[in-house]
Amino acid sequence: MNRVIAIRASSIGELFDCAARWEAKHLLGRKMPKSGNAQLGTAVHASTAKFDQSTIDGAGLTIEDCEGALVDEINKPKEDTIWDEELPAKTAEKIGLDLHRLYCNQIAPTQDYVAVEVKCESLEITDLGISLTGTTDRVRRSGEGYGIADIKTGKNAVRADGRVETAGHAMQQGVYELMAEKASGLEITESAQIIGLQTGKTERGQRAGVGYIDGARALLIGTEEEPGMLEYASRLIHTGTFPGNPNSYLCGEKYCPVFSTCRFRR
Repeated sequence: MNRVIAIRASSIGELFDCAARWEAKHLLGRKMPKSGNAQLGTAVHASTAKFDQSTIDGAGLTIEDCEGALVDEINKPKEDTIWDEELPAKTAEKIGLDLHRLYCNQIAPTQDYVAVEVKCESLEITDLGISLTGTTDRVRRSGEGYGIADIKTGKNAVRADGRVETAGHAMQQGVYELMAEKASGLEITESAQIIGLQTGKTERGQRAGVGYIDGARALLIGTEEEPGMLEYASRLIHTGTFPGNPNSYLCGEKYCPVFSTCRFRR
């Protein structure tokens, strides 16, 4: 296995959800415009990152000082973005600003961050022929060690009882832990933290919460008896095995560049 293929950490879940869609987007370069919901998430990440970095640096920026980063991402996105009747840009901006303030007032004061937007250029796993790339949202001090924090926005990010939806995120968090260690030089020993921000259109539907995932890396690395998910990912990629999943929630023209020609939909 001589060829090393780069995998974006944020895409690894999509590989197992629909390998055909993943191949089209991440190997064949078939680009899709971002959805409004995805760009809303990007905007919230931008403004909250600016606020948290200011806290670490002691720069003293206020919540309002950092709102411009969100507004710019909504109105001047760096990637093609589709705003529609369900989520026009003006509505996204209002929701985003509400969530930004909710995060800065409720979540940020409870955190002890040591790094924000920790970028890993390449974490090469030679024996699997893959290289992990991406950015970990936060590294936080927790007890006597360090852990990661990942901000998730969405319509179902936080339940009505305040619990954060963590199911299905372990694999991605394990990747972020590995990359954060490589990029920061810190040993990540504490539970992965999911910060959920519910993107409701009204104040009642907007919630913030925190959940935790233990042992995220175990799912990736595996054991002597059972391969980890990274090994399964390597097998799919290096054997060119990219089956489609017509039952995927994202199986549609809005999300898949090969939807109209996909043979798996028959």
